[in-house]
Amino acid sequence: MMQGKLYVCATPIGNLEDITLRVLRTLKEVDLIAAEDTRNSIKLLNHFQIKTPMTSYHEYNKIEKAHHLVEKMRAGQNIALITDAGTPGISDPGEELVRICQEAGIEVTSLPGASACVTALSMSGLPTRRFAFEAFLPKEKKERALSLSALEGEARTIVLYEAPHHLRRTLEELLAALGDRRVSVCRELTKKYETVLPMTLSGACAYYQEHEPRGEFVLVIEGKSREEIQKEQRESWAGVAVEAHMEHYESQGIPRKEAMKQVAKDRGITKREVYGMLLESAGMAQSGQHP
Repeated sequence: MMQGKLYVCATPIGNLEDITLRVLRTLKEVDLIAAEDTRNSIKLLNHFQIKTPMTSYHEYNKIEKAHHLVEKMRAGQNIALITDAGTPGISDPGEELVRICQEAGIEVTSLPGASACVTALSMSGLPTRRFAFEAFLPKEKKERALSLSALEGEARTIVLYEAPHHLRRTLEELLAALGDRRVSVCRELTKKYETVLPMTLSGACAYYQEHEPRGEFVLVIEGKSREEIQKEQRESWAGVAVEAHMEHYESQGIPRKEAMKQVAKDRGITKREVYGMLLESAGMAQSGQHP
């Protein structure tokens, strides 16, 4: 008997018209649908008159149930995986089922469609070539602080999810950790009251002190600029003697000329200036003076 297959199916994040024809056909043809919340997904299936049986697959049974589903696929059943909204496996327990299927040699394919992360990014007005998707920040205080600290130096555009009752606190924490960067606050994507507010983090904090946050939010935040990073880098090397700076690179086996080039880049000066500083320092050392 041939093994079955896992179909990772993207479902709408709001507007039901965003489901693809391929996903609709697949949901009708598979033997079983594994859904994050069957009570939520039955509304989708009823809307499109899909009668395929469902089973629950969620955060609290993701390992045990995954092995159970793998056995069904080994027996020849095809299974579709859906989440409450969007693409399974993206900030979602579905990633565990995919991993366990691959380890078991079960074929996995993904049927693309709606994703809140990409939807928000595409309409944010911020750079999209490189981005860091963080989903929801950790709830535990120490882990949350570590995540915010890591984001402080992030040069890529940052994408975060947030629930309405946590939005104010999160915006304030982001402002304190990242400084006043540009942000696009995306709300209720693809739904009737969809809004995208391009502003700054300080502006967003002020706005939501006056307005009650409602709906599900995606925050798209500007990364740290190259100029800021270079400035901080120059400042970090400013108190280091040029010889020690050179030693930092030469000790790694980098040729002297290349080391001088890197030192010049770090300090925001020319290679000729580095050479002059080294000559001056060497002359002072020979005369017994201290730089």
